[in-house]
Amino acid sequence: MERTLVIVKPDGVCKKHVGDIIKRFEKEGFRLVALKMLHLNKKTAEGFYAVHKGKPFFEPFINFMVSAPCLIMVWESKYAVSRIREIIGNTNSSQAREGTLRKSYGTDNRRNLVHGSESKALAQVEISYFFEPGELHSYEGEDWDR
Repeated sequence: MERTLVIVKPDGVCKKHVGDIIKRFEKEGFRLVALKMLHLNKKTAEGFYAVHKGKPFFEPFINFMVSAPCLIMVWESKYAVSRIREIIGNTNSSQAREGTLRKSYGTDNRRNLVHGSESKALAQVEISYFFEPGELHSYEGEDWDR
């Protein structure tokens, strides 16, 4: 099993798409292993997105990320990183494929609803940025409909 980090950005939270996003991942067979809602401060947002520091979009993007709460989640499945990135869609919402989350709910290149880890190695780094090991849960699916 592989794990990946997903952040529902402030636009996704404020436009009330959290349930749509969670439902989509569950429907696709992913297992939610961690979740927390955080209102990022500037230091935390800058640290997480440090790779983009110095780029022209960095400051406006950080201001956007601290503008409202985010939902931080860890999802698990076989090939979780690549599958979630496929479901999320292109960074620029207007260029995303039909049926992707960004095409359905995103607005543009910044207000694109969600962040998803780009690789398995980066997923591990990103998960540990927001979660302690004890906050990640393992469980087997059960037939709860009985």
